[in-house]
Amino acid sequence: MKPAPQKRRRNLLRAEGVEYVDWKDTALLRKFLSDRGKIRARRITGLTPAEQKDVARAIKNAREMALLPYPVKKG
Repeated sequence: MKPAPQKRRRNLLRAEGVEYVDWKDTALLRKFLSDRGKIRARRITGLTPAEQKDVARAIKNAREMALLPYPVKKG
């Protein structure tokens, strides 16, 4: 039996019509973080490499400004 094809997530930036990823837009950036605060991979988010780089940079800037959490180690 063949495994079912995995559903690829749609590009959230294009779906919301975002042209510039702003580090102050925490509601948008939280969609790209896991429950532990880690940045989700491109294969999960469906972003292009350039968009993923912009999102990662914006998340890192927002973390520096204490708007988003740093990753939490469990255990």
